[in-house]
Amino acid sequence: MDEIFYSEEDLAKWRQAGKISAEALQYGLSLIKPGASVLEVCDAVDKKIFSLGARPSFPSQVSLNDVAAHFCPDAEDKLILSDQVVKLDVGASVDGFLGDTAATVDLSGRHEKLVAASKDALAAAVSVAKAGVRLNELGRVIEQKINSYGYRPIINLSGHGIGKFQVHTSPTVPNFDNRDEELLYDGQFIAIEPFATNGSGSIYESTTPTVFMQVAKKPVRSSDARQLLAEIQKYEGLPFARRWLEGNTFKVNFALRQLISAGCVQVFPPLVERNHGLVSQAEHTVLVRKDGCEVLTAV
Repeated sequence: MDEIFYSEEDLAKWRQAGKISAEALQYGLSLIKPGASVLEVCDAVDKKIFSLGARPSFPSQVSLNDVAAHFCPDAEDKLILSDQVVKLDVGASVDGFLGDTAATVDLSGRHEKLVAASKDALAAAVSVAKAGVRLNELGRVIEQKINSYGYRPIINLSGHGIGKFQVHTSPTVPNFDNRDEELLYDGQFIAIEPFATNGSGSIYESTTPTVFMQVAKKPVRSSDARQLLAEIQKYEGLPFARRWLEGNTFKVNFALRQLISAGCVQVFPPLVERNHGLVSQAEHTVLVRKDGCEVLTAV
């Protein structure tokens, strides 16, 4: 595909979603400090997105140290920030038009280079992204920049396309030269998302997911599961957090297991670096153009 067209109204909503995502990220970063509650940070960022006239594209996530992504606290979570490497990943939805952005804070004061590796890799990829550029070229730029700092990109995490009510869609935007020669095209929305690590360069899915997404609507026997399925319709296929769900915790967990087993709901477990190396992340949502790209989540 060479190009795609959106109405001016659609583009305005996508730009608004990007702007709100960026503002929410900066607000969240200001809350990340020793002694802060991870749960309170995530709740505050989600509320900020609502206050700015949007809804979360997904639950705000704070992933620490060797956890690369997808950590979202439950309602009873007592985790407190101290000296961790903290990834904050947020997004805003305006009528289904989405933003997705992330940054890393080093609370220890010992890992500034690791934070810079993913941040500068993002800037390098953004500088070359335009219609006609191959996906593996973005991956090569990211890989080279991260390697120049003495770290590795995480090769089984990637950036992604973004669509209306679709946080992750095609294409896959690699963080290394994966030899994918698919071309970017004018009018395409993508998230460029480098991850740098001092570990092995790969992740695995851990246990106890707290982020979920409805992927189908199927008949289920349990009345609790049917009630929960009706409740999650309001998220319109976007990810949601367990702590957002109403009702008795035992019943909610039982209903979720039923919906997962039936194939109605997909889980997103925390993603952990395979050798438990530290991980940094940076991310922008961009609109690809013929002469470059428009960074929708720029500050």
